[in-house]
Amino acid sequence: MTDQPVWEIAEIDVLPGTEEKFEAGVAEAQPLFLGAAGCHGVQLCRSVEYPTRYRLIVEWQTLEHHTVTFRGSVDFARWRELVGPYFASPPRVEHIYRVGDRPV
Repeated sequence: MTDQPVWEIAEIDVLPGTEEKFEAGVAEAQPLFLGAAGCHGVQLCRSVEYPTRYRLIVEWQTLEHHTVTFRGSVDFARWRELVGPYFASPPRVEHIYRVGDRPV
């Protein structure tokens, strides 16, 4: 691993019929991410083929900014309150970082 930023990619399946409520919850939670130490941006993407599937992509300065600082915060608990009721299953989360010195 390098000193580069890491991206959290969470694959989230929501209960059918709750997509609008989930999206509203994510929009309400966006300031929680953007105000978190080490967060450099957040975006929500929706699957074309599977309309109840989303990807939440968050750029973190370090892995620990996500896994320790944010996950241990009251803002994380609030995030889960806002969107957790719409989860069809637990989110699948992975962290990635860019390799090489520039985009391909």
